[in-house]
Amino acid sequence: MKFTTTLLFSALLSTLSAQAQNPTKKIMNTQLETATLGSGCFWCTEAFFLPLKGVESVVSGYSGGKVKNPTYREVCSGLTGHAEVIQVKFDPKVISYAEVLEIFWNTHDPTTLNKQGADEGTQYRSVVFYHSEEQKKTAEEYKKQLASSGVYKNPIVTEISPAATFYPAEDYHQNYYALNPNQGYCQYVIRPKVEKFNKQYGSKLKK
Repeated sequence: MKFTTTLLFSALLSTLSAQAQNPTKKIMNTQLETATLGSGCFWCTEAFFLPLKGVESVVSGYSGGKVKNPTYREVCSGLTGHAEVIQVKFDPKVISYAEVLEIFWNTHDPTTLNKQGADEGTQYRSVVFYHSEEQKKTAEEYKKQLASSGVYKNPIVTEISPAATFYPAEDYHQNYYALNPNQGYCQYVIRPKVEKFNKQYGSKLKK
């Protein structure tokens, strides 16, 4: 995984935050918001979002397909249409949706179609499932600005689609990295990414 330039993401975030300012909405907004994101194996994606300030919960699961109540084995077949995703409940007074998207796009390669590292298949696609028209607008604008920034040589293929039914994954997938630090994938794939992430986003992490 290649983390992109922090200064560029900060600039994009500042632009989006300025565009989204609405004092009345900020005063009235006292509830948690939901973000549903797919960026490869959900074990890894979950590990980035769990320690963030303002994030109340992260659940790994499946969404975007046609099969009801899919199992992990079924999703891994690539035949269900589902993507491995995380569903994040966050406090927008502490971390904005634009900041959530910053983390999302800066922690995976959004230019590889149905592939992240050695993980291949439609279940590993880059996807934002939006829960409101405001989220849709923010995601599309962020993607547009990121695409025109020149950070990536290849086109960004992240799918932006309306939120579909979310199916929580089996219990053993939840908080996987924290509970299985000695598992091979965790040691050699997730840990180096998390260590790099913690250095880059240390100020955003819970103490």
